Amino acid sequence: MAPTSSTLLIQTAFIGDVILATALVEYLAKREPGEPLDVLVRRGNEGLLVGNPHIRRVLIWDKKNRKYPNLLRLLGQIRQAKYGRVVTLQRFASTGFLTAFSGATERVGFAENPFSRFFTRRVPHIIGDGTHEVARNLQLLPEAVITHPLPQPRLYPSPADEATAAPYAAVGDYVCLAPTSVWFTKQYPEEKWLELLAALPASLPVYLLGGPPDAAACERLAQAASRPGLVNLSGKLSLPASAALMRGAVLNYVNDSAPLHLCSAVDAPVCAIFCSTVPAFGFGPLSSFSRVVEHPGPLACRPCGLHGHARCPLGHFRCAREIDTAQLLAVLAEARAWRG
Repeated sequence: MAPTSSTLLIQTAFIGDVILATALVEYLAKREPGEPLDVLVRRGNEGLLVGNPHIRRVLIWDKKNRKYPNLLRLLGQIRQAKYGRVVTLQRFASTGFLTAFSGATERVGFAENPFSRFFTRRVPHIIGDGTHEVARNLQLLPEAVITHPLPQPRLYPSPADEATAAPYAAVGDYVCLAPTSVWFTKQYPEEKWLELLAALPASLPVYLLGGPPDAAACERLAQAASRPGLVNLSGKLSLPASAALMRGAVLNYVNDSAPLHLCSAVDAPVCAIFCSTVPAFGFGPLSSFSRVVEHPGPLACRPCGLHGHARCPLGHFRCAREIDTAQLLAVLAEARAWRG
């Protein structure tokens, strides 16, 4: 039976959300050393937390098979653990339900959660005022002091992950590109990536990164680029191994997507390209060297949504197509100078 001082953090959303939640794990580990801390994630994201020395146990919700029976099973598991504090970082009813009926003395979450009336602490979740998601999560803790720079999220690649990345990192200077996104309007267009690949120094090795669903798009990009030293690693590396490779890069070019947060979690140098979304939503990079490239603007239709769209609502996608390759090359020059 767990001590009543133990804490459960719930974050069953997507990869980037789980990565950002690790900043709260790091904060709690420093503020409450030795206190048991568990984390609940959706099946498929548990690999992100392997090796984290601050997490006692990872609970998994299988949302694809028997979603709601599994939710009820989890509730029984949570109640049996007798947590002193349960914190949901989401505004969805399912995780609010787990929190509200967890049996914990402290039940914490955002006020917009449908079950928040059963919480002992409710905090507004405000998007668009420039507050970073890490700070929004920290505000759930009443004693938290928001400092700048913010606590960084952190992943702990295993020795096997490091060994997988090592041969690719051994080439010396290299650049990583993570060119895809779930959302079309968050993704820098293929023809623009091709412009960048053509403009990068010919001697600079380039690695394309992504998950298995991204492999075909990355292969198409690699074939179209016909660039010596371009290697498609999409679908071939785990997320922690990809993070280990990104950490050693001169620069990582990413969209407003999960690879951006991978960079933050290992303090990898990053150039984040924001197309239809804006950093003011709170999901910008946190690495020591981090730059945002976006439309030189102003552009009246931007941002057109929080999560992006399957297509540009106005059909022109100017927020991405009018970003100049020179903007991206300038960040590479700055990154090289910063690295020394």
